Amino acid sequence: MSSPETVTEQAIWDFVHAYDATIETLPDAFQFGDSPDMADRLLALVLSGQKVATTGWPADPSIYPGMLSIVLDGQGQPGALIRTVKVEQVPFLQVTAEFAAAEGEGDLTLDWWRDAHRTFFGRQQTDRPFGDAERVQCETFEVVWPEPAAPAVPNADSPVSRNFPPRDRTE
Repeated sequence: MSSPETVTEQAIWDFVHAYDATIETLPDAFQFGDSPDMADRLLALVLSGQKVATTGWPADPSIYPGMLSIVLDGQGQPGALIRTVKVEQVPFLQVTAEFAAAEGEGDLTLDWWRDAHRTFFGRQQTDRPFGDAERVQCETFEVVWPEPAAPAVPNADSPVSRNFPPRDRTE
């Protein structure tokens, strides 16, 4: 995660206050990944609801449950306000398949997650190589702004609706 220099503080305040005008302390802002393209792709996964977890190395003790953070896009503009739900430090090889899937990336398997994170963490610390014995920080979060979109409800003209008989509303 990185903090780009291109974002303006006013844009972040405007975004936060669209959610809650009473917030007086600016939440931390960051990008997922290590490139503008990766930041955009991962933000899209967050906004779609597919990505509800992230892993960090080394651990960041300043992250705690209930903490608000702003996820920035690849151009440094605010895209989502998230609330940390859970944070724990675990050995890399003890990260679960369920957690890996909650990250919402790749094919959602633990093997894909391990390969991708070995590569990613290997790029992050040039003075300290990443290895399987490292402890990583697993964080789950929820999007609080913008409000997640409600699932689409098929209308009468929808191909989905045409393939099934109408439901009896008295059930």
